[in-house]
Amino acid sequence: MLPNPWDIGSARLLQHMGFSALASTSSGHAWTIGRPDYGVTRDDTLAHLTALCAAVDLPVNADFEAGFAEAPEDVAANVRLAIQTGVAGLSIEDTRPGGVELYDQPFAVERIRAARVAIDASGQDVILVARTEGLLGEAGAQTTAMDKLVAFADAGADCLYAPGVQSKDEIAAMVRAVAPKPLNVLMTRPGLSVTELADLGVRRISVGGALARVAWSAVEAAARQIQDGSFAGLAGAASGKRLNGIFEGFRKEA
Repeated sequence: MLPNPWDIGSARLLQHMGFSALASTSSGHAWTIGRPDYGVTRDDTLAHLTALCAAVDLPVNADFEAGFAEAPEDVAANVRLAIQTGVAGLSIEDTRPGGVELYDQPFAVERIRAARVAIDASGQDVILVARTEGLLGEAGAQTTAMDKLVAFADAGADCLYAPGVQSKDEIAAMVRAVAPKPLNVLMTRPGLSVTELADLGVRRISVGGALARVAWSAVEAAARQIQDGSFAGLAGAASGKRLNGIFEGFRKEA
């Protein structure tokens, strides 16, 4: 289970709660600096990953979008930079700049293969997650997405990921397609439980920007009540004393 923090504070809170690994979220990070998803630069992301990895004592998987480059050799160069931030893994998408159109399978595979070579040459034990966005907003794309994931696995990806797979039958089919390599499933709303996903053969679960959206929603709702003349929305706020105690513990460890 990889919850997705969006800044140092949320990363440290999740470590304090006992999670054993974390994953960054490109959308969650973008919103913290007032930008939309896919509106963050490579250097912004590298600085963010460096800060997250330094802030916690847990493995951090990087949401590295589409590698911030098109050509395979440029993806490889950026992967080398990402490894230097201290990440334990990173994901590469098959999206063109802007996060809308997808690369065709042969070119997407070349990009994953280049990332694999860069990781191997680094000598670091970094997990390569290959990701297709083909299920998002497209009906009947299950077979195409699975074919792409299988090709990514053959190109050297350690873990496969297709946001948008939801039904038990589709998840089970995708697990079988990429086996023996693990499938990551993204959960962004209530649905299957961790146990149900595990029973389907899923070995890795993340929530993307969902936790960040929960936080933004709570802030917006409370602020809206203040606009309307009420402070009732502040009633469920976390205790400042408790939060101070959590973060004081990290300062003492440092």
